[in-house]
Amino acid sequence: MPSRLETAPHPEGLQRVVIEPVSRVEGHGKVTLLLDEQRRVQQARLHIVEFRGFERFIHGRPYWEVPTLVQRLCGICPVSHLLAASKACDAFVLGQARPTPTADKLRRLLHVAQVLQSNALHFFHLASPDLLFGFDDVVPHRNIVGVLQDHRELGLRGIRIRKYGQEVIRILTGKRVHGTGSVPGGFNRALSLADCTALRTDITDIINWCRDTLVLARDLFLSHQDEHAQFANFPSHFMSLVRADGAADHYDGALRVRDAHGQLVVDQVDVHDYGQLIVEEVKPWSYMKFPHLRALGPDHGWYRVGPLARINNASYLDTPHAEAARQEFMAWGQGRPVTASLAQHWARMIDTLHCAETIARLLADPDITGTDLMATGSPLREGIGVIEAPRGTLIHHYRIGEDDLITYANLIVSTTHNNQAMNEAVRSVADRYFDGRELTEGLLNHIEVAIRAYDPCLSCATHAIGKMPLRVELLDAAGQSLDVLLKHDDGRIEHAASSGPVA
Repeated sequence: MPSRLETAPHPEGLQRVVIEPVSRVEGHGKVTLLLDEQRRVQQARLHIVEFRGFERFIHGRPYWEVPTLVQRLCGICPVSHLLAASKACDAFVLGQARPTPTADKLRRLLHVAQVLQSNALHFFHLASPDLLFGFDDVVPHRNIVGVLQDHRELGLRGIRIRKYGQEVIRILTGKRVHGTGSVPGGFNRALSLADCTALRTDITDIINWCRDTLVLARDLFLSHQDEHAQFANFPSHFMSLVRADGAADHYDGALRVRDAHGQLVVDQVDVHDYGQLIVEEVKPWSYMKFPHLRALGPDHGWYRVGPLARINNASYLDTPHAEAARQEFMAWGQGRPVTASLAQHWARMIDTLHCAETIARLLADPDITGTDLMATGSPLREGIGVIEAPRGTLIHHYRIGEDDLITYANLIVSTTHNNQAMNEAVRSVADRYFDGRELTEGLLNHIEVAIRAYDPCLSCATHAIGKMPLRVELLDAAGQSLDVLLKHDDGRIEHAASSGPVA
């Protein structure tokens, strides 16, 4: 068994199985399973063991620093945080006014390039080894090196697609990772005609490669559809941004929520009202919060975001090849939302093709090489920015004081929205595949496959608002609680009654 698997007895007579770390995801997490004497699964949980306090780090910082600062949450999708923060901080410069057409289109170009490269990274490097070789393939082969050995042209194509997205980002921001470009009020550099022409040279190849990879993702899913359609398949709500006409939009729009039957729960919710739509719940066994629809509560109001949600929610996609692929995807689902977790990969490649076609359209727009980059307006003291990051809906919310320093910050990232869904996926797979069976590495990989379908970015997703409460518990050798010390949000420290055995 691999060294990242641990088994240990549990105080209640159960066996505790720990998978740590979860592999081929961004960040660090672990899964715990509790098995009874018949090896039936009694509990399955995804634990996020990192803690990132960016909402506290930026308190007291001037707002114009925030878009660049929050990029440091992540090296995989920094552009997503740059743009969501820029949109939120536009309010401190523009009020209710909009950026100039050129600034808006440069941001959109930057954003879809980010989604393109991130989706390519996930599909080719992280997910394709499982899809191509099977979940039970041996570990030394089940990775990107194995893909390059057995499917060299496919692996190289993934590298080239990601490289193109990174090159767009470099040209627009000065760096492939953690550049600038987008700033409160607009954009700080123009796209030259020479750079625009150079980017247009390769975009046709990128579109064709994305179309070919979409066919592969579809065929891999359908070739084992009896298994893949049932794997981690459960009903849920889906949330994403859409335009006023219902088209999917990566950069702007209003919030739409659809249920598992395809019925609209809410539509055209202004992003500034997100706090009335959703609320975050804290659970003691994870640093990541659990958002849900406020009106439906935590048991029935959780939802999914990301490529699957975007495709399920969209009335249409505004590029021809991606829209044709969306229609085929929805026809397979018989007109209802597709709820299979592994369909994320098919949906992700539709999403990637949509981005590639959008890049081609933006590069052909005369506004894209304009020089009117900054707008003005009547500043406000509160701003909210929402975009569709590669992994789903991303929310940045800030307030500033009269001195223009940040007084309040709240970030709800895509992986946080998907927290309950990932836990449901873990439980679903554990219930189906684990009961009564001897554990093997391939069997455990089934759980990781379910998590990887959501392409979680665990570093982005962990945060807290205010002071972090602390609980210290003293246990004896049998796992019985002897003493509990609590430090509350307000700084008070007190002894609490012991709570008995703990997992």
